[in-house]
Amino acid sequence: GASPLPADGTTAAAVIYMLGEMHKQGAVLDAPKGGGKAIVDALVRGVEKYGGTVQMRKHVERIIVENGRAVGVELKDGQILKANRAVVSNAPLWNTADLLRKNDDPGSRAFVAMADDIEPTRSISHLHLGIRGEGLEELEPHQVIVNDWSKPIDDPQNLIVISIPSLLDPEAAPKGHHVVHAYLAGNEPYDMYENVASKEEYENLKHKRTEVLWEALERVIPDIKDRVIPGVNMTASPVTHARYLRRYKGAYGPDIPAGRKSFPGPNTQVEGFLRCGDSCFPGVGVPAVAASGINAANSIADIAQHLALLQELRDGNVYDDSLTKPAEQAAV
Repeated sequence: GASPLPADGTTAAAVIYMLGEMHKQGAVLDAPKGGGKAIVDALVRGVEKYGGTVQMRKHVERIIVENGRAVGVELKDGQILKANRAVVSNAPLWNTADLLRKNDDPGSRAFVAMADDIEPTRSISHLHLGIRGEGLEELEPHQVIVNDWSKPIDDPQNLIVISIPSLLDPEAAPKGHHVVHAYLAGNEPYDMYENVASKEEYENLKHKRTEVLWEALERVIPDIKDRVIPGVNMTASPVTHARYLRRYKGAYGPDIPAGRKSFPGPNTQVEGFLRCGDSCFPGVGVPAVAASGINAANSIADIAQHLALLQELRDGNVYDDSLTKPAEQAAV
């Protein structure tokens, strides 16, 4: 995805990029073999290949700022990790602000004030299913359902995306079966879940709000409910997004409409603290988030490293397929 906002709120660069890629001769829909895990595994291999380490279950409690400069992070268990050159956060804007909120330096206060002034987009509700796959061989692997074209596509429950990645990568599901993901694409309000009084009320609301996903699926696979494998039927709400992905209000990203506000870049009001991810330039969505990581890395790299990279570009030796080979692409 390129933007959580309607076309009039999306930067022209993002629109041009997406439409250009979509209409190229021979354009295909790609999916990583092995699913999202294959992408994560490739990223971990890249970090480790160049001397980094990835630590799991390490909850960051705050970013440590001394004399106006970020010097490390404090974990929830009290452990201190010191930074050699910089602290970089890819957490959403508001979650990052919470890591600075306890600090009293001017830079931290300015960052928190900036974050508090930006509204989040709406969230996402999901259905994850395992189904019997016979007779679905000719089905398109990715589909979009708009319930009412007379309404804005970002109206609650108006736009539904359906993805069946096992049509591209048969190893994503057992033989004769498919995995199905249907979701409300950044148009589900979080606030209706905030004052739910009990678990029973929450479950009822969650299932009621996902009925529209079942209706969309039935337009594509009329007997979808009869195909579902018992026990392979999971529903997720904006609360799920907020809890498991640590996203403020389960938001898809920041509501920063083009022409009215600008995405901040990798640098922040705190020296030695940089950001990447969906809350900074060039925006929300996989291509933009990847580019933001490049921006942050280039901001940290010294001039000698920049010159070395330019030399690699001249020599044509910049693609390292050892990082991506296990995460091959399946194309249709």
